[in-house]
Amino acid sequence: MLYLEQLKDRYQLIVGYVGTIIMGIGLALLVPLLMIPFYKHEISEVWYFIIPSILALTLGYVMRRIMKYGEDATLTLHEGGIIVLLAWLSATLFSALPFIISGKLNITQAVFEAVSGLTTTGLSVVDVTKTSHMFLLWRSIMQFIGGAGLAVIMLSAIIGPHGLGLYNAEGRSDKLLPNVAKSTKLIMVIYIGYIVSGIVLYILAGMPWFDAINHSIAAVSTGGFSTEAASIGAYRSLSIELITIILMVLGTTNFAAHYVLLKGEVKRFFQIGEIRFMFLTLAVTIPLVAYFSLIKLYEGIGTGFRVAAFELISALTTTGFSTVGYGNWDSFSVFLMIILMIIGGGAGSTAGGLKQYRVYIMVKSLYWNIKGFLLPKNVVRQEYVIRPEGKYYVTKDHALEISNFATIFMITYVLGVLILLLHGYSLQDSMFEFASSLGTVGLSIGITAFDAPKAVLWTETIGMMLGRLEFLVVFFAGLKIVRDIRIIMKRKSLLS
Repeated sequence: MLYLEQLKDRYQLIVGYVGTIIMGIGLALLVPLLMIPFYKHEISEVWYFIIPSILALTLGYVMRRIMKYGEDATLTLHEGGIIVLLAWLSATLFSALPFIISGKLNITQAVFEAVSGLTTTGLSVVDVTKTSHMFLLWRSIMQFIGGAGLAVIMLSAIIGPHGLGLYNAEGRSDKLLPNVAKSTKLIMVIYIGYIVSGIVLYILAGMPWFDAINHSIAAVSTGGFSTEAASIGAYRSLSIELITIILMVLGTTNFAAHYVLLKGEVKRFFQIGEIRFMFLTLAVTIPLVAYFSLIKLYEGIGTGFRVAAFELISALTTTGFSTVGYGNWDSFSVFLMIILMIIGGGAGSTAGGLKQYRVYIMVKSLYWNIKGFLLPKNVVRQEYVIRPEGKYYVTKDHALEISNFATIFMITYVLGVLILLLHGYSLQDSMFEFASSLGTVGLSIGITAFDAPKAVLWTETIGMMLGRLEFLVVFFAGLKIVRDIRIIMKRKSLLS
């Protein structure tokens, strides 16, 4: 009986924290209304945001009232996982409501668009040429929320130094500072600082102010939603492309690495393993794609390298902005794009994918194993990598955990590709589109569209959610919920 009471108290705590996040979504739904003074003809659409906002604020407040407060309310990693999972599902529901209430999208399409925004993917079924400014801004706000992480936003605003389980469940394993609350606040300062800087730079480069706001948010959050059908390519501006590249790289870089850079430790920043891996990967793939595929396609060395640099950086950072279409690209360049989308961005960043850190560890582990065969058996070796916090000695358990994650990721990828193949798409197109979904990239080869089959959109939706939340969080959170329900049912049956 005592255990059931303790379990009840813990779930009241969980419900309270989820309620807090839902209230935050309710407030965020009101932000698009700031566009009314500038676009007064859109005033008829305010209710599409006010109604979901009222519902979210009411439900969140009721859930928050259930919460039991206490100074010792430290969250475990599994409890944090449940909060993150339920919060993302709730956020998806309320974020999709404006599209559903307005009749712009059906339920499948609205959920797809909301998940794409919150997971910072950027795949879209919305025709931006016929969409109001309020809805365009809402898409960017979703990417802002998802990029920072729902849990990180809540931690930085509300929770004290007791939410380590929630912090880790959001995928933030590297703390910038010893205190979790201070770390999350610093993440928000860095995140917002880059966005504001991007807005200013875009405007100076000639981009309209509304476009600058949306593109800066999308670039730093590695989201990729654009206000233009042709994405960044619509501006035909080298300066805008360069600004976007800088913002994409900043967005995909581990926040802990940003802290090292902001402290002025430039040399130490470039010693970090995954930072070196990112630049090395781009240094190899960009010339390959430019020389073997794009120079002849775009009839010029300069244009070929310019296109290759932008598109491959967009793929690796999982941002999803583009300057060209891929319909006339050859299989070699498309295949390299697929590899980069699967690798993904930096750990502890706004990006998705397998993550550069994991791939870096797997490559290093292969090298260490080969080297081990060449060394005497009695040699004791301690292999390490450089992380933002310093040297990290890689254990066999850590390498095994990464390999297990990569295996699950690739099995999921294969299943998603098979589902797309069943709907009649080619192997290359299916591999590209689902790599973009699972890696939360947002680049499309043409499969994702308003009239795409529902099964395809739901497959991509699940892929985006798994790619952003990471499999282990979803798996262990679901497992704990099922286990706790079974315990409650078993105890109640014994008592009766």
